[in-house]
Amino acid sequence: MGYRRQLAMGATRMLGRVGVGLVQTTDPAAVRTLIGSLSPVATDRSLIRIGPEGDGGYLVPNDLESISACFSPGVSLVSGFERQCADAGMAVFLADASVDAPAESHPRFVFSKKFVGVTTDARFMTMDDWVLQALPESTSDLLLQIDIEGFEYEVFLSMSDSLLRRFRVIVAEFHELEQLWNRPWFSIGSRAFEKILQTHACVHIHPNNCCGSFTMGGIDIPRVMEFTFLRRDRILSSTPAMDFPHPLDRDNTGNPPLPLPPCWVGGRARG
Repeated sequence: MGYRRQLAMGATRMLGRVGVGLVQTTDPAAVRTLIGSLSPVATDRSLIRIGPEGDGGYLVPNDLESISACFSPGVSLVSGFERQCADAGMAVFLADASVDAPAESHPRFVFSKKFVGVTTDARFMTMDDWVLQALPESTSDLLLQIDIEGFEYEVFLSMSDSLLRRFRVIVAEFHELEQLWNRPWFSIGSRAFEKILQTHACVHIHPNNCCGSFTMGGIDIPRVMEFTFLRRDRILSSTPAMDFPHPLDRDNTGNPPLPLPPCWVGGRARG
């Protein structure tokens, strides 16, 4: 065993005794590559805003016609996004074991008092089981809006490819993005993004100004961001999106605005 490795292992043992751990740092080139793959594109489908002016409102492509249902795991204090989807004629399925009902009611709302995760049991259900139960005979396109406080990674990784392809539009709030610098975490979190990008393109990113950002090695990563994806077969043409913030973007909180860092725009992080 080399001298440096002995020192590192000794330091790790000492820190462990006082409850402090060391993590391996992700290769900056891998972080840049992932960010570059997520750089939003502007398509032939313009963006519209659905939901309230503040938190709970999202930008989506103007390509919602014939989407039969919206699935929305994670019930917030507002349900404006889901209400507008229901008003547009979609069935809206909501799920959250931590609340007893959505923030508002609608004839097209169907609520399940369960969390969405990697298994189906008394408190949890997988996305595949949920959609199969809700729409047993349907093969139509769907919309997914997901905000479940960090559990979104396991939900995407456990979702079948066939179900993922049914979601024409995906709006997902991703949390703890500063952990991309944690190499073990990166190996899981990046796979969730890579899975989505096999069938979908990122068409918008909006940093949530709730939690600030983390900068390392010249790479600025907002800790929480809202991503919008559009299935690639719906895109006729695309160019790098450069309009940030978008005119329809709104701050989530009363904190200072948090713009999308330049390294996320136009594939610049590829370096």
